[in-house]
Amino acid sequence: MAATSEFYLARAAECARDAENATLENVRKRCRRAEAAWLAMARRIEQGEALRASVAAEKARLAATAAAASPGMPQH
Repeated sequence: MAATSEFYLARAAECARDAENATLENVRKRCRRAEAAWLAMARRIEQGEALRASVAAEKARLAATAAAASPGMPQH
């Protein structure tokens, strides 16, 4: 299963709820640290998705430019 930012954000929200409901300070702190870690992982996934989309758009732009520049050439 590929991890998604939604999965990580859901885990972060779960940790935030756990922190709010914790009665012990050490448990609250542990939940907050876990929440921060899940949020950081979600950001990394989102950055990777954005980079992949940017690369795909650039490849499509280059392919369109190449096709327009040489209309008689077969495309791969």
